[in-house]
Amino acid sequence: MKSVCHEKGRDITSLPKASRGSETILIAEPDSDVRRCTKEILRRRGYRAVEAMDGKEAIRIFADNKDRIDLVILDVIMPKKTGKEVYNEIIKIRPGMRVIFSSGCGPDIMRDKGIQAGTARFLTKPLSSKELLQKVRDVLDE
Repeated sequence: MKSVCHEKGRDITSLPKASRGSETILIAEPDSDVRRCTKEILRRRGYRAVEAMDGKEAIRIFADNKDRIDLVILDVIMPKKTGKEVYNEIIKIRPGMRVIFSSGCGPDIMRDKGIQAGTARFLTKPLSSKELLQKVRDVLDE
């Protein structure tokens, strides 16, 4: 089956091979296309990916799998709970959990949501496959 995720007109399978992973990543993203594409990119590089479509679902999935999830990617603006609210719950369940925030919003909205866009654990949308894979590997290797 051909990938539905394309980057600047090319299929992600044509990207150079990035370092592979085997870790489990929870992707909390309200946009189904972005969520599916992110999951596909990660899975093609060996990661296991679990999806949540809103903040409450992300907390439930994390709580049920807290010892199996190695990294969480949180959209800043999600239904039911914001990325920051989900982050606060996750670190109560498992202090020190690695989290990457992502958003297509500007810095002012980010500050209003309690997130500093310049932090090391932040991805700006639209994401490139290369940026996503590099950030995931960097945070997992911290």
